[in-house]
Amino acid sequence: MPMQKEIHLTGSDLAGMVQLRPQDIGKYVIMPGTPDRLEALVKKIQNPLKNFSFMEHTMYTGEYDGVRITAMNGGMFSANTAITTEIVCSIQGENLIRLGSCGALREDIKVGNLILATASIRGDGVTPYYVDSSFETAPDPALTEALEKAAEKVGATVHKGKVWSTDALLRETKELVEEKAAAGAIAVDMVSSTFLTIAQLNKAKAASILAVSDNVMTGEMGFTNPAYYISETTMINVALEAIKQLEKK
Repeated sequence: MPMQKEIHLTGSDLAGMVQLRPQDIGKYVIMPGTPDRLEALVKKIQNPLKNFSFMEHTMYTGEYDGVRITAMNGGMFSANTAITTEIVCSIQGENLIRLGSCGALREDIKVGNLILATASIRGDGVTPYYVDSSFETAPDPALTEALEKAAEKVGATVHKGKVWSTDALLRETKELVEEKAAAGAIAVDMVSSTFLTIAQLNKAKAASILAVSDNVMTGEMGFTNPAYYISETTMINVALEAIKQLEKK
């Protein structure tokens, strides 16, 4: 028997399962990777209303400085990030901001600094199902610029550049890392390429800002460094400040 549908399951199908509609979300959707980071973000939102909780992902919508915004933990890996990004895009999410973490690929970038993705080297296993190798994944310039200015305003150290995304966390070998660094990558994560590609294909504005958790070149590990955890809070403040600045224009 031939398959009856062109695609078995879509973002729209999943949005329907959790009864999520375009009018249920805000103008801006902030998507931290982890539930803990989502919890910290929601504490800064006025009158947050839970939209849904499904498959370990939870969405809230409320207000910040008079602006309606939505917060949802988007996922720590490319596969679940693809699902959450598809859901948000299917209900016409306009402005998507990823709050993630990354490893630095330059010696001068310190644990606790922030990275703004300006382009992507796709090493994930999801995007080949969406685009071919000639596709150029890129964030929205205006949203990225707003995050950069907000980072400067709150006093954060921010670096802009290309981010390499990989699914193989434990195979970031010397040969591969140096190859990606030579190709211009200043950081490595597991999500940005998928998040930005799917948003781009759906004509949603998207940007990815990342807290540096470790330095791959020097071997410094930051998960016991208070600077990393402080930067997670700083990153949330940067996203909210960027929204304030965008709404003033």
